[in-house]
Amino acid sequence: MMEACEDLSLKHTVSASAEAIDVPALTRRGLLLGMAGMGAAALAGCSTNLGSRRIDLPNLMPQQFAPEYVSMYAALPEERFPVPAVDLSRLKPTHFRTEVADETGERPGTIVVDTPRRYLYLVMEGGRAMRYGVGIGRDGFTWSGRAVVARKAAWPTWHPPKEMMERQPETRQYAGGMPGGLDNPLGARALYIYQNGRDTLYRVHGTGEVWSIGEAVSSGCVRLLHQDVIDLYRRVPVGSPIVVWG
Repeated sequence: MMEACEDLSLKHTVSASAEAIDVPALTRRGLLLGMAGMGAAALAGCSTNLGSRRIDLPNLMPQQFAPEYVSMYAALPEERFPVPAVDLSRLKPTHFRTEVADETGERPGTIVVDTPRRYLYLVMEGGRAMRYGVGIGRDGFTWSGRAVVARKAAWPTWHPPKEMMERQPETRQYAGGMPGGLDNPLGARALYIYQNGRDTLYRVHGTGEVWSIGEAVSSGCVRLLHQDVIDLYRRVPVGSPIVVWG
């Protein structure tokens, strides 16, 4: 069956003219101490004095993340193909997995893909929902409607559709199927979407491309980070309804 899916280094420059910094009678020892103070202040995001001049310095410390997110997106070495930890500095803060109040109006157990906002919701009991950040299909490759999850697969085989092989001849080598793995476009897990008993060719699947979450980049499929799609896979049984908003 052919499928539609495809697949802190901070440079800081400071310049100042001789007129901008007033350093009368600055001794060698004073200069060294001042430079040391600048280094310490740069790490703390504070300010320091160089001679008679006060200089504000930016915070160069790496961004910190809540322990629950570090754990949520940690490496998964027990997987058949070990999954590396997510570089959280590259993931949009608005697209971390989080439990929210349900605003979909759908019954518990339903998957809702909010295409315009790049979110996937799994409706839960008690008026709550688990929200995941997703990447969705770019213009011309989107799909919407009501369907069901007809089957699920861990580390699935990927089959490029005929249309893709025509557009991208390099995918023809996988006409017989690309084995599961981190380089497979379907990633760690895939949910297969059927409508009225027929395969739509679209999938909810995993990816390691952190930058793509929150973007419209794929050939119509809905992509989640590996850690997120594994979590969703555990929660969603075959037969679950899915609604994709256009």
